[in-house]
Amino acid sequence: MRLVRLIANLGYGSQRDVKMLLREGRVTRRDGTALAADDKADHGDILIDDEPLDPPQGTVLMLHKPAGYTCSTSDPGRVVYELLPERFEYRNPIMAPVGRLDRDTTGLLLLTDDGQLLHRIISPKANVPKVYEAELARPLTGEEAAVFASGTLMLKSEKTPLLPASLEVLGEKRARLTIQEGRYHQIRRMFAAVGNHVESLHRHAVGGLVLGDLAEGEWRELTADEVTKIFAASPPVLTA
Repeated sequence: MRLVRLIANLGYGSQRDVKMLLREGRVTRRDGTALAADDKADHGDILIDDEPLDPPQGTVLMLHKPAGYTCSTSDPGRVVYELLPERFEYRNPIMAPVGRLDRDTTGLLLLTDDGQLLHRIISPKANVPKVYEAELARPLTGEEAAVFASGTLMLKSEKTPLLPASLEVLGEKRARLTIQEGRYHQIRRMFAAVGNHVESLHRHAVGGLVLGDLAEGEWRELTADEVTKIFAASPPVLTA
């Protein structure tokens, strides 16, 4: 791919803007040599204003989403793109959230500009497990695990029952839930169906990939091995 188009597709501006960056000598190799529009260079050797070029197309990011941010620019209020470099919103293809976390849910959110990978992760056929921890308004009754695991729980306005989900009790009002679907506000609606209310919700893992110690509001690029972990056959074992 031509240098101008490569940089423009990463969100640094229009092709005209990128040509201006090149003319001003702001695009260089790591050794300080200025690059011209017709030059060829490895992605990792390109600097803009002495900073490494953003991750290439096909990248997957892990973001620790705080509460108060939405995953869609069509929703009012703050969006997760505000936690990333501004140009990420203008990449082509776009750096899109892999599924969504609602405004009040925190934790592991994946973003990628690889459309095929995105659809592979969220496809119902993939059955990628997601692990959440919920703080509840009322004490658990002890019946929730059986109801959620039954595969017969029908949510309001739904036409098909939920797939079986596993629940681990962590405290009187605290539970860890592993689901293999991603229906609208699914966990909040599941607890509502058994007479409870979710006060806070945090996603710890997607497949075999764990959020770990990534600070709230921070993000990082995943390695190829970490992307593979998303499709692990079973979710990781987490400690309370």
